[in-house]
Amino acid sequence: MNRFAYDIVGFDLDGTLLDTSGDLAAACNHALTGIGRPALPVADIRTMIGGGTGMMLRRALEATGGSDEALFNQLSPVLFDYYEAHIANLTRPFPGLIDALDALAGMGVKLAVASNKIERLCTRLLNEIGMIERFECVLGGDSVGHGRGKPNPDLLHEMVRRCGGGRAAFIGDSEFDVGAAKAAGLPSVVVSFGFISVPASTLGADAVIDHYDELLPTLATLSPTPPPASLSPAPAHAAAGAD
Repeated sequence: MNRFAYDIVGFDLDGTLLDTSGDLAAACNHALTGIGRPALPVADIRTMIGGGTGMMLRRALEATGGSDEALFNQLSPVLFDYYEAHIANLTRPFPGLIDALDALAGMGVKLAVASNKIERLCTRLLNEIGMIERFECVLGGDSVGHGRGKPNPDLLHEMVRRCGGGRAAFIGDSEFDVGAAKAAGLPSVVVSFGFISVPASTLGADAVIDHYDELLPTLATLSPTPPPASLSPAPAHAAAGAD
């Protein structure tokens, strides 16, 4: 049997690993209705997710009457606090995900998360869902410094370092994920069931899947790129999900 081509497979979180739209929509609508704005349907908020909760809030404010920095700064902690308190009420893994993760782990592949959600929320959510132990590392949008999230490649470079180096691929659902993978020199796969409002095929990924049953066969068709020599393993103290 041929050895699997990848040592590391990384995943975006919202819209890729987990359907978090119900809990994010509830938090967003809590902030909106608190200032007299109309609540938005979950289907509308799904298309606003990506780039972090701040970007979701900005999009929701623009869709319901406009925004300015003062209003955004007023509502950001309202949304954030509500979401943190209700982070896993409605969130679930996408169909087929657990089997795909089990199969990858069974082949010795290290699994990782690289999200634009802040790291503390990523680790809390994965803890509450009961999935945190599956991942070698969990990185958020603030893990390598503010302003260095996807599509900047820094998160994915750090993901490879913390996993000890090797050939990696990245799975996501947005232009941020594809852009980061391209910038980091990693093959990318987009899930068509994620939080996007355009056809997944238009995002420029190396492949698109419609269900997690397709992930391993799809990865097997892609050609991994050698890891850059500069991406040495992380220090031993860089524990999974550490702040």
